[in-house]
Amino acid sequence: MLIFLIGFMGAGKSSQAKKLAARLNFESIDLDELIEKTNKQSTSEIFKISGEQHFRKIESETLRALSEKQNAVIATGGGTPCFFDNMQWMNEKGITVYLKIHPGTVYHRIAPSKSKRPLISHMNDADLMEYIMETMIERAPFYNQAKIQMSGLNLKTEDLVSALKPFLKD
Repeated sequence: MLIFLIGFMGAGKSSQAKKLAARLNFESIDLDELIEKTNKQSTSEIFKISGEQHFRKIESETLRALSEKQNAVIATGGGTPCFFDNMQWMNEKGITVYLKIHPGTVYHRIAPSKSKRPLISHMNDADLMEYIMETMIERAPFYNQAKIQMSGLNLKTEDLVSALKPFLKD
């Protein structure tokens, strides 16, 4: 079984994937880390050198290469569901969990490390907040296709496990 954690940057996908995978005795996979390892470049470098479209193509190919995995929790990038029918593919291949989070919380979580995030590294505070709000609205139709939706704020692993119970095989 594949479990895909989706949501905006800063929603806690990577940290929750590790916790949930440990609890279920599944493998934890961070899609961005896998892309960096496979391409021997950081996501920032890929964006800078080749552009977002090239990154999104690599991202989609890397995601689809995980189809043979068994029992894995995959933390996707914030934009992953929005390109190349990735959301439909994830829903067909596994369980999608949308970690919802308030724009203000996103801002406070990502602003200190924005230099590491290629889409926002150049933005001042006001532009960053505007970007968060606009992009969350644009991505909502994709995120809302998730099979499970949960608040990403103060999320406990046990709550995730409970929400997944109907989908998990004994």
